[in-house]
Amino acid sequence: MRNKLVKTISNTFAALTTAATAMSLMFPATAFAEYKLNLQIPNSALGHTIYDLHTIITWVCVVIFIVVFGFMFYAIFKHRKSVGHPASNFHEHFWVEVAWTIVPCIILLVMMVPATKALIQLRDTSEPDMTIKATGYQWKWGYDYIKGEGEGISFYSSLSTPRAQIEGTEKKGEHYLLETDTHVVVPVGKKIRMLVTAADVIHAWWVPALAVKQDAVPGFIRDTWFKATEPGIFRGQCAELCGKDHGFMPIVVEVKTAADYSKWVDSQKASMKKAAVADAPDKAWTLDELKARGEKVYAANCVACHQPTGMGNPPTFPALSGSKIVNGPKEEQLDRVLNGKAGTAMAPFKHLSDADLASVITYTRNSWANKTGEMVAPADVKAARAATK
Repeated sequence: MRNKLVKTISNTFAALTTAATAMSLMFPATAFAEYKLNLQIPNSALGHTIYDLHTIITWVCVVIFIVVFGFMFYAIFKHRKSVGHPASNFHEHFWVEVAWTIVPCIILLVMMVPATKALIQLRDTSEPDMTIKATGYQWKWGYDYIKGEGEGISFYSSLSTPRAQIEGTEKKGEHYLLETDTHVVVPVGKKIRMLVTAADVIHAWWVPALAVKQDAVPGFIRDTWFKATEPGIFRGQCAELCGKDHGFMPIVVEVKTAADYSKWVDSQKASMKKAAVADAPDKAWTLDELKARGEKVYAANCVACHQPTGMGNPPTFPALSGSKIVNGPKEEQLDRVLNGKAGTAMAPFKHLSDADLASVITYTRNSWANKTGEMVAPADVKAARAATK
């Protein structure tokens, strides 16, 4: 019976081997060229350290696996009952127990040395060339350049993948769900310190190729760093389950040469100055101007939950079209958009500018089935902010 079982297993293994060989002939290796079984190619010295450490430890694990299971299978095969090997009766062996305690400890200590060096290097955020604060929101990232050549630059970075691709009505692009309307731009060869926090729930700022990953926790500021070795564009994502659109808040870091970075800084500061003039507190807005701007703000911040038609997805995401709040006193809607509603998916949008908040509220109050004919001015938003402080 035992010999018949062994023969059956052998025949089965041979059949599987033949099938695998046939499949390898039918599907050439080029068919699997897009599949990668390792970490992303790093673009920082720290990334190379982590990559090499991962490779070394992986091979140590492979050697241990081969030695342990090789010995186990050899012992089972060589000392099986069918060849007449008598069963041994023993309970312990002092030197064997010493060996299988000491040897693993030595292996762990050897692996600990490079791992500890890498961990210390990973946490060394001292003497940065520039500092950027990243704030996680549901569901986008806000960036403030607070030290270095770009000091004073601030912007928000949102997913730019078209809704048609997300909804499956268009073919998905090359960087589906990994593209943003604004990139984080840094110079090559400079140590970048990232201060990471969150405004609502836990997020995580993660760019694998730069070997940087840090949780963003509300009420806390954590720091990490990276130094890119080559210019290029490197993509990452929020790595914490932060809510409905968790998969829709990517990170794009664009590494430029020193000269190109200086040009980007100049253009950003010029754009910010122009925007400050356009959104001056004493500017007189018309209803049509606010609606036009509000439509863009709505598409960037509200459409995922409340839908382009304003019909939402009840009960989690209520309709704005025909809503009692939207069609009621504007102060109530302003408070809801500014401060959110606890216990629901409605997050606060205090991070948007006064002009953006005023325009999106005006847009919703005068779109779809809503015909209030009223507008909310940036001055109204500014007053509401002051009242909540």
